[in-house]
Amino acid sequence: MATTLKIRPSGLVRASGGPRYAAALAVDALGTGLLRPFLLLYGVTVLGLSAPATGLAMTCGIVAALACTPGVGHWLDRGARSTVVAASMLVRVAGVALLLASPTGNVWTFAAAALFLGVGNQAWPAAHAAVVATLAEGRERDAALAGGRALRNAGMGAGALLALAFLTGGAAALQALAAVTGLAYLVAAALTWSVRLRASEADAPEGDRPEGPAPRMRALLAANVVYTFCLNVPEIALPLILVTYLDASPAWAAAVFVANTVLVVTLQVPLTVLLSRYSRRSVLAWSGVVLAASYLGFLAAASLGHGWAAPAVAAVSVVCTIGEILYAGSATALVTALAPARAMGRALARFQFSTGLGLAVSPAVITALAAAGPLALWGGLAAATLVSASAVAAERDRGARA
Repeated sequence: MATTLKIRPSGLVRASGGPRYAAALAVDALGTGLLRPFLLLYGVTVLGLSAPATGLAMTCGIVAALACTPGVGHWLDRGARSTVVAASMLVRVAGVALLLASPTGNVWTFAAAALFLGVGNQAWPAAHAAVVATLAEGRERDAALAGGRALRNAGMGAGALLALAFLTGGAAALQALAAVTGLAYLVAAALTWSVRLRASEADAPEGDRPEGPAPRMRALLAANVVYTFCLNVPEIALPLILVTYLDASPAWAAAVFVANTVLVVTLQVPLTVLLSRYSRRSVLAWSGVVLAASYLGFLAAASLGHGWAAPAVAAVSVVCTIGEILYAGSATALVTALAPARAMGRALARFQFSTGLGLAVSPAVITALAAAGPLALWGGLAAATLVSASAVAAERDRGARA
């Protein structure tokens, strides 16, 4: 058991890429929060598309964007770092430009915009993790990854709140939000490009990464597809249960989402640092246990009377968020600890593919299970997550101190 890591804010910023890179992340997250939650609304309100056609176009764009991850991995393994992050932002600038140029009723240009936005969203996590892995090592790297997630959640939350204030303006307001989003991505790309960070075999930090061939991580990657469902629970599962099945006010769903964002922003770094005395794999496995317990808690809460069910669901959502924080603070960190420097990009790209796949299929799975009732939804998620946690715990690290 290692000693708990001590992190200073200045050291965290340095390990995360420096002030300019941190500013780029903040601007990028703010722009993402302005448009991403309202992309479906943009297709329906501004372009006059039907909701099913808009949703299908978005889903196809997200799934097709997963194909970019192998190329991102190979690009990173050739030494590129900040260039890949900047490219992921510029691709989203192109996506926003397509949105603004899309004629009314044209679903194909909207699908192309969703594809470009999806490519940027899929490329960014692996590229950002590679930047941090190049600048920091060991548990300092873990804290830097956690800090980046907290900053991104804060920026996206702030962007979403700003967007809500302008939505009463209708189609014109949505177009303005898209334009501001594109400008934010452009500014973020310029800031990131100015960092000019590359990696080489000579200067890559050794840390606790093993040498030799890249680990297959089959159990970890398969389990990650299930783990990522927790990221869509506050946005999809809980609003669906609260509003549709419990007849609760939509304010409860909004409160759960806000609480989730606030908890992630405030607790992601402290909890990651606090648990640095334990192995990353152990924390990841226990995060699955916490998530499964929260799913069973949702099942119990949903069985209460209508007067108590909504508050109980909101209370259990705090436990679910803690599980999400443990997962996010250990999963990517475990991948960077297992992968040798020469295969870091490919390992992170494979991990991002499993994350993107989980995020792509989870809305359909969650809604299908919810239609069968709370037992099918929460019981099914709990069972699958416990199996995944067991698989993570049983997989061997082959020499890495992960």
